[in-house]
Amino acid sequence: MKAANRDLLVLSKNMFPDPTELEHEVQRLNEMLFTVESLQQFCISNEIIDVNQYKVIRKRHVIEQIIRENKLKPFQFLFNKN
Repeated sequence: MKAANRDLLVLSKNMFPDPTELEHEVQRLNEMLFTVESLQQFCISNEIIDVNQYKVIRKRHVIEQIIRENKLKPFQFLFNKN
């Protein structure tokens, strides 16, 4: 799958970096970000706290269903595990 183009700020120690080297670095960054920003990784790093049912939801497929609804119910919170 082709990663989408995005605006990236790449800093280099070299005053005049080689354009092919810079393009390769940007391509590698895009590939890395594409895998990290997937829905599966998002569901692994987050959980849903449901105060209505006194539950903490950690199952990936359940979190995906809740996220796809585009709106959390009252007293459901998306919590990052970091």
